[in-house]
Amino acid sequence: MNQFQSALEQLGRAVVVKPFDSTLIERLSVPEREVRVSIPVLMDDGTTKLFEGYRVQHSSLRGPYKGGIRYHEQADNNEVRALAFWMTLKCAIANIPMGGGKGGVTVNPKLLSKTELERLSRGFVRMLYPVFGPHVDVPAPDVNTTPEILGWMADEYALLTGDTTGAAFTGKPVGRGGSEGRGQATGMGGFYVFEALKEFLHLPGECRVVVQGMGNVGGNAASIFQKHGHKIIAISDSRGGIVNESGLDIAAVEAYKKETGTLVGFPGSRTISNTELLELLCDVLIPAALENQITKENASRIQTKLVLELANGPTTPEADDILLARGIPVIPDILANAGGVVVSTFEWEQNLKNEHWTEEVVLQKLQQLLAKEAVHVWKHATELKTDLRRAAFVVALSRLDATLRKAQ
Repeated sequence: MNQFQSALEQLGRAVVVKPFDSTLIERLSVPEREVRVSIPVLMDDGTTKLFEGYRVQHSSLRGPYKGGIRYHEQADNNEVRALAFWMTLKCAIANIPMGGGKGGVTVNPKLLSKTELERLSRGFVRMLYPVFGPHVDVPAPDVNTTPEILGWMADEYALLTGDTTGAAFTGKPVGRGGSEGRGQATGMGGFYVFEALKEFLHLPGECRVVVQGMGNVGGNAASIFQKHGHKIIAISDSRGGIVNESGLDIAAVEAYKKETGTLVGFPGSRTISNTELLELLCDVLIPAALENQITKENASRIQTKLVLELANGPTTPEADDILLARGIPVIPDILANAGGVVVSTFEWEQNLKNEHWTEEVVLQKLQQLLAKEAVHVWKHATELKTDLRRAAFVVALSRLDATLRKAQ
């Protein structure tokens, strides 16, 4: 499925619930700017290889473009365009002074050496630095990009422009302008949203949780949920998953994967596919991998009481309808995984002010903000008699509409 068409379908479904001015919808339907570049990288064997890179600047209505850069072999312009669109809405829902952007490089980073990865990252900035800047476009980490990679990018930008704020890129290492709490921000933000809505959702005190994806977001979410008394019964990476109905020790699972490179064979577990993992009986299903995981083909077999989307775009519009008809609420990505962009914005603010906040302060600010906005979305869903995704869109569109009216 074309990801951007899927995103526009979500937009169309939301405006049926509550109409908005056609000018706003038209502006959101087309990105403000798209840049596509070819990045030459000197490989370790002396050859030069070209990599395709993208930056989509979707909307600057509410502030500088904000959004991650992903390194993935399936990244393309349609995917990045959709992700930039969702970032516009995510920033509006979180009520932070940012617009939506996203970037990507079509590459399997696992096939590159560390030196090749650094050359690629610096090359990406060299090709695109004129469209970046603390008050223009502020990239951040995404799939397969790390604080180290963002540190290289920030350093290259400073070399090229003389910028001394460090605020042109976020998600940098702590000690090099990065914010405390950024690494766990997306997973922690998802947990704060879950906690804020738990009483409305009538979930048990100890939930049985299934997590698809064991990267930064999924791994942190699994650890956070477990630390707060919930039972992680299954988790997966790109090659498959493991199940233990009595609960997995996530710290031990992470240590095992680090040692062996795989989840398979973890003591006391059985191996399952990612397809099977999504259909396990549980209280909370957390898709924290890639897009289009819950579709019209498998939505009727999902056996959870709640879907908490920590990946971007994991549920298709057709699947949304099936889950809604079955009484399975979905806390949408543009609310559930907003913790990353919120703390990135905190980092940007700290850089501009030359401040450094403690982790306690960062997480307290994050919890207060997301808990408030989660309840706000829930109230809209109740008043409009609709699902949480449409309600979240309505909240975001209302704020974007107000900004547009002021500008006219």
